Amino acid sequence: MAGIKTFLSIVNRLSPSVPGCPTPIIEQYVRDAAIEACERTLAWRYEQPRIRLVVGAHDYTYESPSDAEVHAFITATVNDEVLTPVTLDKLYELYPKWPNQPTTSRAKPRHIAQLDPDHFSVAPIPDDSETYDIRMIVCLKPLRTATDMDKSVLDELENVIMHGALQHLLVLPDRSWSDRELASYHAKQYIFKLQERRARANLGAGRASIRAQAQGFE
Repeated sequence: MAGIKTFLSIVNRLSPSVPGCPTPIIEQYVRDAAIEACERTLAWRYEQPRIRLVVGAHDYTYESPSDAEVHAFITATVNDEVLTPVTLDKLYELYPKWPNQPTTSRAKPRHIAQLDPDHFSVAPIPDDSETYDIRMIVCLKPLRTATDMDKSVLDELENVIMHGALQHLLVLPDRSWSDRELASYHAKQYIFKLQERRARANLGAGRASIRAQAQGFE
């Protein structure tokens, strides 16, 4: 990780736009906007430490940084061979007896599926013919309790997050800072900044295939 930065840095910038709004409320909406921005842009990339697979085991745990969880995985390989990402339903379709496959059906994994923000599964279930190591690049997002996140990503998404937070803060009912007209402006800017960020990302090599491979969950 390249260092962390607290959400308070954005909170302090937003405070003049919502005079009188308590800092904890601003921070809450900044965090919510940061989570949504990470989900929608897949901007927070993280290379997982190598995970050694265990013979006969199908479920594994991500090793995420503190205050973050996995939203989606971008690429995954086992012993340098690409794993095909599928949904859990598709995994059951491909392997009807999974995860209770007989020992004779164990083999080198070829598919990977998300279970939740902390876990993933592989199929077929690993056999003992060789040692299997998984490497993957995942997309992270802050936890609902997070107070900070990766500095480089937060800096990159700062304008997106600011507009995202303000579009909601300014429509809170019966508050001294409420301003629906200004909220509408920030809502439009939020969408524009998201699209701008995606357009820049799409210029990168292989982005089309990355979008096809990314597997996320609500």
